[in-house]
Amino acid sequence: MVPLEQILPGKLPIVSLVGRPIFPGIFTPIMILNPFDVKVVEHAVSEDGLIGLVMLANEVETPVFGDFYKVGTAAKIVKKINLPDGGVNIFISTIKRFKIKKAVSAKNPVVAVVQYLEETEDETPEVKALTRALLSEMKQISENNPLFSEEMRLNMINIDQPGKIADFIASILNIDKAEQQKVLEQTNVRKRMEQVLVFIKKEQELFRIQKRITNEINDRLNKSQREYFLREELKAIKTELGMAADSKTADYQRFKETFEAFHFEGEIKEAVQQELEKFAVMEAQSPEYVVSRNYLDMIASLPWEDPAPEQIDLAYARKTLESDHYGLKDVKNRIIEYLAVRKLRSGRLNSRRNARQANGAETKGREDSSPPGSIICLVGPPGVGKTSVGKSVARALNKKFFRFSVGGMRDEAEIKGHRRTYIGAMPGKIIQGIKITKTKDPVFMIDEIDKMAISYHGDPASALLEALDPEQNNSFRDHYLDLPFDISRIFFIVTANTLDTIPPALLDRMEIIELPGYISAEKLEIAKHYLVPKSLEKSGLDRRQVKYAKESLLHIANCYAREAGVRNFEKNLDKIHRKLAREVIEEEGREWGVEPEEYGKDGEETAKAARNSAKKPPSKTIPSNAQSSNSTFIVDKTLIEKHLGKPLFPESEIKKANRPGMSIGLAWTSMGGDTLVIEATSVKEANGGFTLTGNMGDTMKESASIALTVAQKIGIEQYGVDASWFEKNRIHLHIPAGATPKDGPSAGVTMAVALCSLFCGRVITDKLVMTGELSLTGRVLPIGGLKEKTIAAARNKARYVIIPKQNARDLDEIPDIVKKGLEFYPVEFFEEVLRLALP
Repeated sequence: MVPLEQILPGKLPIVSLVGRPIFPGIFTPIMILNPFDVKVVEHAVSEDGLIGLVMLANEVETPVFGDFYKVGTAAKIVKKINLPDGGVNIFISTIKRFKIKKAVSAKNPVVAVVQYLEETEDETPEVKALTRALLSEMKQISENNPLFSEEMRLNMINIDQPGKIADFIASILNIDKAEQQKVLEQTNVRKRMEQVLVFIKKEQELFRIQKRITNEINDRLNKSQREYFLREELKAIKTELGMAADSKTADYQRFKETFEAFHFEGEIKEAVQQELEKFAVMEAQSPEYVVSRNYLDMIASLPWEDPAPEQIDLAYARKTLESDHYGLKDVKNRIIEYLAVRKLRSGRLNSRRNARQANGAETKGREDSSPPGSIICLVGPPGVGKTSVGKSVARALNKKFFRFSVGGMRDEAEIKGHRRTYIGAMPGKIIQGIKITKTKDPVFMIDEIDKMAISYHGDPASALLEALDPEQNNSFRDHYLDLPFDISRIFFIVTANTLDTIPPALLDRMEIIELPGYISAEKLEIAKHYLVPKSLEKSGLDRRQVKYAKESLLHIANCYAREAGVRNFEKNLDKIHRKLAREVIEEEGREWGVEPEEYGKDGEETAKAARNSAKKPPSKTIPSNAQSSNSTFIVDKTLIEKHLGKPLFPESEIKKANRPGMSIGLAWTSMGGDTLVIEATSVKEANGGFTLTGNMGDTMKESASIALTVAQKIGIEQYGVDASWFEKNRIHLHIPAGATPKDGPSAGVTMAVALCSLFCGRVITDKLVMTGELSLTGRVLPIGGLKEKTIAAARNKARYVIIPKQNARDLDEIPDIVKKGLEFYPVEFFEEVLRLALP
């Protein structure tokens, strides 16, 4: 009888394998689910029962010829069982390796011309030695691994060909399918056995690691059991002695006593009792135990009792506010008014309570509680003192202070807490702040409320609506606490740089107090009374060592820190004082015979200092208790420029309109007010046109179009400009600082004046600035931010300010010190603007 492998056909139908390749010499079942492969099997069974098993290089649902590896295994189908889902389960006997030469049919069903591969180097001494090594190593693995059955061990012993031994071991090892494919493709028996031996060594190393981990886990379990029995014994001993059996019992007693002292009522009492009963029956090892304990601990840590009666001293509060901040009259007056109302109402409530007690009536109730808190929103550019006001208010009220920032916050759980559905949940910032301050009526500062964001986690601004609503926050419900808590007595102070990004519903719940920027005169007073003493103390300098003239402080304010606030002003003072402190130390070093260069810490200076200190006697070192130098520094412009460099804003940079086509406007930004230069020019061009540059927003572009229309009409009717001139010249309107985005309608008047100046060829009035929205009919409409814009005009050394007539009422809100030196001209129509700008 001729062996089957000698009569194998030259063409084979190909069945795809996905999981791993199948090696020759193996009898195994295979489940076929792919409809195309099922057809191949059906056809093969009806013929000679021979198929080619090849693993897919690219796993696709409908494989073609190019998706297969080049080497596979020929197999004989012994038995076929049809499955209910349309697939088949076949039992195969694999015969021999083959290599695909070319495709007879490249698409399903794939049929290929194959070349059967013969094994080489299979009877050498090296192969015999490798055979023994493989069987020995696999014996160790099979004895220690329960996954290796007795049948597998017998199969390994009964296989007499070295190549088939390597194939059988490769098929049962847990190795990557790509590595198995490499073994299948290797026809050199010695190299194939070497490959398999490497995989056996890796399997043995993994088994050793697994065994070590198992032993460690068993040791831990034994230790845990031992500790458990010892704890149970200790618990029994403590019970006999009348002591608290464990920490859980101690916590339960502590929580119970604390909650009884709070005298809870209604929903709170019922919820706390339920949670306490649940806590009592929990096992300490349960994950829920930690969650429940943290929850009860949070309830026990909150101040549920009403705060003590307030002792309000208006004189002390006013003195505290004045000592901490210069100016800010609106803020200080609002705080004093708030305190006056609380004092008056507290007095009446105490009188009513005393009368009821005298008559033996109940005194509890909402109408007898302390006066509610307040919600103030401080709006202004950076550096004007919004955040520091909160601390001063807390000092003035003699209350605890808590601050948190919501800038960039995009998760409402930061405000209202996380729900207690997982370990690690925690309450929101408001409840956390109450826990930290341990009082129901602290001062809360919420910074950067205009910089909150919205994400899929929720909207923090919406979460603040309940907290900042005086009608709802007497029963604020945090998600974590899930109990009504009265936060109405909290004095909320909110800060923002602009109101534009605050939702209207949230803005409606707050009282807005604007903090405009400071002019030079105000910065001078702030520096004299606050910034200079504070900076000297930080630098370790004595007030007698550094003297400032009025002109020096004004020079710093005007030429180095021209922004609305005083933050950069303080930074510049710190920089000067640091350099002066260094000079003081170096001067002391010279007095004691130590040269300044010895204070270097790098390279040659360190080596030089070491050599000099070795040569000099000990008496030349500076003692630790040496007195500060008596040198006095007079800070003038020369010293300022020495330490701060050339001025950032030299006097020559004050914006001026010194040629036709230029005008100076006033703008509002989140950093405060600023001046805006408008430049217009014309260039001869056949079809005319209008070009806008300077990074303008859509609203400003519309204002520019309106300004051009109004200016064209005036140019033709009043200045005698020929209408055909506009068809032969392109007009270009530009706002410098092109990298800075600009938008808004309030530059309409300014742009129209610049265009009129271009058309008539005249320069506008010197030291004139203006602001106002322009309508198509020439009306000057009102604008916002007049206070900030007025400060910008004073900072730019303007003299005349044109404003809309409807904004004249806002002048009363601007301090006289800001308006000093400025002449305001309220106008209603653009013709009035031209009479002032181009007389």
